[in-house]
Amino acid sequence: MLRSEKQIQIEQIRERFGRAASAVLTDFRGLDVESINALRREFEKVDVEYKVVKNTLTKIALKEQAYLANMEEHLAGPTAIAWSYEDPVSSAKVIVDFVKTNEKLKIKCGVLEGEVVDAQGVHALSKMPGKDELKATLLATFMAPAQGMVRLLAAPAQNFVYLLSARQRQLEEQQ
Repeated sequence: MLRSEKQIQIEQIRERFGRAASAVLTDFRGLDVESINALRREFEKVDVEYKVVKNTLTKIALKEQAYLANMEEHLAGPTAIAWSYEDPVSSAKVIVDFVKTNEKLKIKCGVLEGEVVDAQGVHALSKMPGKDELKATLLATFMAPAQGMVRLLAAPAQNFVYLLSARQRQLEEQQ
């Protein structure tokens, strides 16, 4: 590989880590092409970028980052990185779900907000609610008072209809 190509890859890795909400490093040894393609398809569904990287280029790209010291031990052997730009938990969720059915994929570590977390940390991250789940919960919280108000306003009219219905049944029974 030419020096200029290496420099381009270093810049790409640096840029990806710079804009990523989270990243998960994996060891893909033993996976066949079909499994890796299935994993990539799952990543595409949640807008996660998954690339095989050279460890030395990654070390060079991250030499100015304080967390490199904690991550350096994980930059050995085959490494692929899943960068999540929008939702910090989406890459962890996909990887942990994939590992359940394919134990050959190994989680090395993760990077979240400039901190390196181990494989257990990635598992814990995968159990957190995602961005869409949090939005739905927040929306439900905002809508609950309005829904309560609608029920409260509709209750007198509904009760009046029940009263008329009961009176109608009462009159029908008397005849």
